[in-house]
Amino acid sequence: MHAGPLDPPRGRLDALTGARFPAALAVFAFHVATAGFFDPDSGIPAALTAATRSAGTIGVSFFFVLSGFVLTWSARPGDTWGRFARRRLVKVYPNHLVTFAVAMALFAAAGTPPATALANLLLLHAWVPDPEVFLSVNGPSWSLSCELLFYLLFPLLLRLTGRIAPHRLGRWVGGVAVVVALLPLAATHLLPAEPRFGAGLEGTALHGEPVVGMWFLYAFPPVRLLDFLLGVLVARAVLSGRWRGPGVGLAGLLVLAAYLLGLVTPMLVTVDALTALPLALLVAALAARERAGRAGALGGRLPRWLGEVSFAFYLVHQIALVLVRVALGADRRLGWAQGLSGVLAALALSLAAAALLHRFVEKPAVRRFSTARRDRADAEPAADHVPTGP
Repeated sequence: MHAGPLDPPRGRLDALTGARFPAALAVFAFHVATAGFFDPDSGIPAALTAATRSAGTIGVSFFFVLSGFVLTWSARPGDTWGRFARRRLVKVYPNHLVTFAVAMALFAAAGTPPATALANLLLLHAWVPDPEVFLSVNGPSWSLSCELLFYLLFPLLLRLTGRIAPHRLGRWVGGVAVVVALLPLAATHLLPAEPRFGAGLEGTALHGEPVVGMWFLYAFPPVRLLDFLLGVLVARAVLSGRWRGPGVGLAGLLVLAAYLLGLVTPMLVTVDALTALPLALLVAALAARERAGRAGALGGRLPRWLGEVSFAFYLVHQIALVLVRVALGADRRLGWAQGLSGVLAALALSLAAAALLHRFVEKPAVRRFSTARRDRADAEPAADHVPTGP
């Protein structure tokens, strides 16, 4: 795999690893608002929905940008597509397989048609504009369907972006960001407004939104490839030494501003249009600062560990929310104290399950299967085992 002309020494990215868990926690918070832990008459669910309306979308967008950045940063000169694809699939698929099986065994099997289950198992479900398919079995797994496309196209994107002159990378970043920002307009005018998300989603951020438009902007893999491409481009810029973006503080403020603005904009805009560029700037700023020798608080031991288990956390958290809510009584109205206790229990269960999944499934699979036996003896360290996608 040819990485292009940008091949300076590339160090660790501990701060980006540490930044993964806050993104996963944002997705957790978004799903808490829809999990029924609080009595609707208390006003708490409405307040949670209002406060976390941008949380799930910004968390996933961060993961997609980060994926493009880290894979570019860790690209190996001379690597082959087959070796790269093997490493990436071994990184993500065992966790998906386990959580798919758990979700099917616990609650999803009865309501999931065989064709839908197969599409989910093969990570093809995000290509279908039906929430009964792309949100099937274990809902968060739709993003892995996008990641699969990213992995298939990454060697080509790496080669093509390697032909861009370093001084033009900023223009390309801006151009891709403009396309992302304009997509909600295209979705509004070119895609059907009906059907809309309705029954069962009252009071949530999705209620009343057009199904096809939301799918197109949020889950359709070719559209989300633009976030991944932003990550590739800003990684190229940082590696070239020509990155002139804002520092971590200003980039963080831009992300916060985009988050807050997303609380009041139409959901089709909130999904990605506001946050893709600020997130790309933040990822680049964190990497550039660490390259200069300052990882910051996110590079500490605990944030790094949380970041390492965040992929597993992302895949188990919705299962944990369902299990805890059922344990408390699926139809029982909970007071705020009971609801809060349930949320904290689900968070603890998610962390415990994520630690186990990471320790006993993800890491052993990477060690055992990421490199073909004939290549194992002279294999270099697996740099792209740095966590990337959700």
